[in-house]
Amino acid sequence: MEYGLLVMGAPYTSPAPHSALRFAHALLAQGHQLSGVFFYHEGVHNASSLMAPPQDELNLREAWAELHQAHQVSLDVCIAAALRRGVLSEAEAKRHGKTSFNLEAPFELTGLGQLLTLQQRCDRLITFA
Repeated sequence: MEYGLLVMGAPYTSPAPHSALRFAHALLAQGHQLSGVFFYHEGVHNASSLMAPPQDELNLREAWAELHQAHQVSLDVCIAAALRRGVLSEAEAKRHGKTSFNLEAPFELTGLGQLLTLQQRCDRLITFA
């Protein structure tokens, strides 16, 4: 079965991102496919490269990046929600006259159309909010 994940919770303030990550690993271990993860609303903070959790805590951004590297899972971040919350790629930072950015590969800023494409491509789209 092919899955997609919608993550709407912020890291460290909501259990949603960690639950979504655990679910992703579980479904891949069961032989299912994970087509992509879409970060929306407060979930866009999962893509911030400025997170610096204590060493004894899971770094969620790095954990998502490792999932991408191991399984080629796309990590799409809603551009409107991200810009509104100060999560910017280098290109968007330049476009908006900002001096710094905090979103880097493998995360990618995309529009809501990407969420619709993910929903159509998958057998199940699971929301973590």
